[in-house]
Amino acid sequence: MASVLVVEDDPFVRSALIRHLTEASHTVRSVGTALEALREVAHIGFDVVVLDLGLPDLDGAEALKMLRGVTDVPVIIATARDDEAEIVRLLNDGADDYLTKPFSVEHLSARMAAVLRRSRAGGTAEAPSREVRIGGLRVDPLRREATLDGAVLDLTRREFDLLAFLAERPGVVVSRKELLAEVWQQSYGDDQTIDVHLSWLRRKLGETAARPRYLHTLRGVGVKLEPPR
Repeated sequence: MASVLVVEDDPFVRSALIRHLTEASHTVRSVGTALEALREVAHIGFDVVVLDLGLPDLDGAEALKMLRGVTDVPVIIATARDDEAEIVRLLNDGADDYLTKPFSVEHLSARMAAVLRRSRAGGTAEAPSREVRIGGLRVDPLRREATLDGAVLDLTRREFDLLAFLAERPGVVVSRKELLAEVWQQSYGDDQTIDVHLSWLRRKLGETAARPRYLHTLRGVGVKLEPPR
């Protein structure tokens, strides 16, 4: 059972979500505006937030940034928008997952279960307990800090989890299926989610897919982390 905050201004959609989540034994609170959502998370410790982007008082993307300023609670974006650039931006701004409307309650339940497993596992399922150094890259899982050539990297929670998982296996090609299972705690999913996070992680490592330094993708096989040659 989880404590869920549903942020949705459409009364029909909100009612359906509340009913389904309650039937699944979750504790549910709901609000219809971004400001109400911010007040709720400031006073109540939720396990997950389902956030609609089309809110009447504030764009959901801005609400996400404000939420991230006060809490690390997992956030699932519910949106009718399917623009890839916007999805990338939302993930980079701290969203844990997203669903494109219309979606089934079963789909939402599966995504919720996945983010809750990740959250309760504290990130990566098998995060290394010791500091790892690969070239000029240092990853400290206990402090959840990564540096490159002495400079601290500004990583989102998911970016750090991905980097830490790969750092524990230097030079080993890890499949997307394994990344989904171990980092995202999902048995299935969209490769786009992984590609988005790899893209932003590469940018913060000062590289690109075309000119890799640490992150190397083997098309159709997976990705590996190794020191620059």
